Amino acid sequence: METELIDTHHKALRINLDPSKYGAFAEIGAGQEVARWFFRVGGASGTIAKSISAYDMVVSDAIYGQTERYVSRHRLQTMLEYEFNLMRERLNSQRGDSTRFFVFADTVASRGHFQPGEAHGWMGIRFQTQPRQEPSQILIHVRMLDKENLQQQETLGIVGVNLIYAALYLHGKTSLITSLLDNLTSERLEIDMIKLSGPSFQQVDNRLMALQLVQHGLTSAAMFTANGEVVQAAEVLYKKPILVERGSFRPVTHLTMDMLHAANALFSQEPESGGMETVVLMEMTLKNLSSSGEIDHIDFLDRVDTLGALGRTVLISNYGEFHRLASYLFRYTKERIGIAMGIPTLRDIFEEKYYSDLDGGILESFGRLFKNDLKFYVYPWRDPETGDVITAGNLRVAPNLRHLYAYLYENQLIYSLSDIHEEYLPIASKDVLAKIHACDPSWEAMVPVEVARVIKERRLFGWQAGVDSNMIASRG
Repeated sequence: METELIDTHHKALRINLDPSKYGAFAEIGAGQEVARWFFRVGGASGTIAKSISAYDMVVSDAIYGQTERYVSRHRLQTMLEYEFNLMRERLNSQRGDSTRFFVFADTVASRGHFQPGEAHGWMGIRFQTQPRQEPSQILIHVRMLDKENLQQQETLGIVGVNLIYAALYLHGKTSLITSLLDNLTSERLEIDMIKLSGPSFQQVDNRLMALQLVQHGLTSAAMFTANGEVVQAAEVLYKKPILVERGSFRPVTHLTMDMLHAANALFSQEPESGGMETVVLMEMTLKNLSSSGEIDHIDFLDRVDTLGALGRTVLISNYGEFHRLASYLFRYTKERIGIAMGIPTLRDIFEEKYYSDLDGGILESFGRLFKNDLKFYVYPWRDPETGDVITAGNLRVAPNLRHLYAYLYENQLIYSLSDIHEEYLPIASKDVLAKIHACDPSWEAMVPVEVARVIKERRLFGWQAGVDSNMIASRG
């Protein structure tokens, strides 16, 4: 039953006809689009204790307190806490033994006459799965992609019903994530952040939830910090200079971090830096995560645990092409953007076969890439067969592209990183992983100390305690 697509009408009606559920709705910014569904289908008196739209900022502040940003996670959290506490205070003595209370809230900026910018919003539900139980909670951030305000409102109502239904009936099911897009398409709505908390989600790792948003096409990119806190991109990237390193990080090596440090040192010396703190992102694409054809969630968590040990924020994306990554970053900042990469990646970028889907081919891709002061910071590579060191300064590309390459290099859109540790050039993640699997202790010298520690403490990537030392003894 739960794997079948249920239309919005029947989702709202099922909730209305369930006598064990009773809730309140608080919506700011785009009318009462979610509550309207429950009034429309009938039986709302059995579900809705209260519906409020504190549309005026003064009214909103009087109820929920003052805030700097009305369309924000902080405002949503305040609304949920206030309304849920108020509901329990007023109704617990009468209905608490038999009722599972819930509160739905949203705060939204839709596109309209006085709001020409991005249509987006925060939505959440705080709910009980058993009477008198402490509540669980789901928060999401949505981007509404319809052009017309009326369509945006319709989308908002549908996703709100989906969220309530998922919380009340799918909180223990794998279909919770995918159900949020029921009766919608990714052309109309993007959900780029989700956070689950409370007793119903004690075993849930929100980093996996972020991955699944990208896997299932609800968004093209999701982000979380070193401590595993899922974040919406604007919370981290808004009006900041950004440096990105893309990789598989399986695991992080000395070369990985040397590339980042060398790029960051050069990036920070740019005249336009103005002392602003740079946001550093470690990006993994779905392709990076699925070398065997499928994404292994344990392997994914092993990778992000090592990145977390280094204090790094992680971006997961399905942006195979760098111009798509650039467009995503341009959405949030007009400040400088740098991408750190090795010679093999730069060589791939100059392969014309990867741009057959663009009318303008490689020129269109580069036009999108470098339009907003974006630059490549390129780490050298040592050819394992010849021993020659290839840099951005001596890289040879296809003859028909060498003038294009020279233009980008001479105009410092492609930088060659020179202040590096050459002893790290032979290190490859695949060799480190092979040594871990072979119980060869020499892998530890190839990765940062923090990475070696977390791999052994949490037995990541198949590391086995005691085996290394036993092998050393047997070899002696």
